[in-house]
Amino acid sequence: MSALLDGRRGDRRLDRAAHHGGPPLARGGEDQDQRDREIHHFGEYIGQSFVVIGGVAGLVLAMAEVDQFWIANAIYLAFVLSALLGSAAKIVAYRLGFPAVVRPARHQSSIRPALQPTAR
Repeated sequence: MSALLDGRRGDRRLDRAAHHGGPPLARGGEDQDQRDREIHHFGEYIGQSFVVIGGVAGLVLAMAEVDQFWIANAIYLAFVLSALLGSAAKIVAYRLGFPAVVRPARHQSSIRPALQPTAR
């Protein structure tokens, strides 16, 4: 708080995160590496799946003409589970390790482009 009052700059990680609109940088100011990005996407994938499940559950409840109270609570529960389980998946992936994904090299086509001259 005193840093704000006396005009000094705050935490650089938080400043950079606020500027780029993303989470604070990992591991003491280093940029995120591929593993960090994959863990973030993994957690978001888990969380978003519960949002979809909640939307479908709300739709099914609406088609069954259930009271609006229960429809709203089902959708709210899906949002809560989305946040909790998405964050838990990220924590577990960091604590237990997340397998590195080895991406295969792009396949080079054996067909030459028509505009390139042939080697003789």
